[in-house]
Amino acid sequence: MKHRKKGEKPLNKTVMPLKSGLQGNITIPGDKSISHRAVLFASLAEGETKITGFLRGEDCLSTISCMKKLGVNITENDDEIIVNGKGLHGFTEPNEILNVGNSGTTIRLLSGVLSGQPFSSVLVGDDSIAKRPMGRVTGPLKMMDAKIDGRNVAEFTPLHIRGGQLKGIHYLSPVASAQVKSAILLAGLYAKGETKITEPHKSRDHTERMLESFGVRVEATTDSAAIHGGQALTATDIHVPGDISSAAFMLVAGAVVPGSEITLRNVGMNPTRTGIIDVLQAMGADLTIHNERYLGGEPSTDLTIRYSSLTGITISGELIPRLIDEIPAIAVLASQAEGTTIIRDAEELKVKETNRIDTVVHQLAQIGVSIEATEDGMVIHGKSDIHGGTVQSFHDHRIGMSMVLCGLISTDAVIVKDTEAIAVSYPSFFEDLQRLSGDK
Repeated sequence: MKHRKKGEKPLNKTVMPLKSGLQGNITIPGDKSISHRAVLFASLAEGETKITGFLRGEDCLSTISCMKKLGVNITENDDEIIVNGKGLHGFTEPNEILNVGNSGTTIRLLSGVLSGQPFSSVLVGDDSIAKRPMGRVTGPLKMMDAKIDGRNVAEFTPLHIRGGQLKGIHYLSPVASAQVKSAILLAGLYAKGETKITEPHKSRDHTERMLESFGVRVEATTDSAAIHGGQALTATDIHVPGDISSAAFMLVAGAVVPGSEITLRNVGMNPTRTGIIDVLQAMGADLTIHNERYLGGEPSTDLTIRYSSLTGITISGELIPRLIDEIPAIAVLASQAEGTTIIRDAEELKVKETNRIDTVVHQLAQIGVSIEATEDGMVIHGKSDIHGGTVQSFHDHRIGMSMVLCGLISTDAVIVKDTEAIAVSYPSFFEDLQRLSGDK
């Protein structure tokens, strides 16, 4: 989330319906999840790591800021980030509060690392972070003997962490969350014995993959990951592939704007993240996957999407963790499909930057989409004729991009308020849309 500075005018966008399709090739910005981890793990490693493809969004820059306050030497160049790692035990006690901005990834993963440090630190964030549940991370970290205080027994920020000697645990997580899993595994590097987490469904495995790249052995199964304490990280260069969560908005645009054909270069295809691909294929989208390769342990590919007729489907169960961030875009996609699309088992949407069930449903309904909220998701009836109007982003980057997509296929202009939040994950979003629309 990116809030306006005092005195700064809101960045509202008037989006006009396109008269022709989107055409061309674009390169998707670096993956946000991988960018966070690259900086954090490189800081934990011994030696110099060069990171290319890093996403220079607000959230990832918060991770860099926090690591610098812990004594890590980080150089930011135009095309790469250079991190001189301090090793597991080389951080220095910060002389100021660590502010994560709006980054849930930063605060949760860093909580795991700080739990193993022999000093005290305080973590805070913006107004949205103050409302997001931290107990899902601080609870298991306390079970490992970390000393953590905060509002409502460390359920909310600010968090005060007094690190020290940790013990390994086997944690049965009630939610499939890569942030929870990553925090526990990172704390496990400092713990005695084995630390293991078992999830109801497998969440994103970027942490397991990247730790392996840095020389750490992680024992992973279809629903669990385990690590033995005391393993050192060795510096290694990282190339960050394009973010499939950002690519999702361009994929949806290509699928729903008549006459479109878009090729997206360098899109990360981690199998724990490709739920959007499954949905597009199940709906009948004209999607081609080509030039498959590996970049730094992560699969990557090029994707070509063309406009086509779509059919509603049901999205639920084990598929949800693989597309949870893409649901706002999928709701727009479903609004243009014939028949009904049902999204279930997505309660996690309620604790994102906004309650994304309520915000998606309310904003889409305002501009003509036939959509209803449910306790754990939503029901979208297609095919909807989107009319013009004014909608809110609620300072949520994914809500903002979804509303912009609606404007491309509406019968009249859609005004999207507070679109500055989009820079959190996709700084070149509007520039790429202009290029694809032929508007130079």
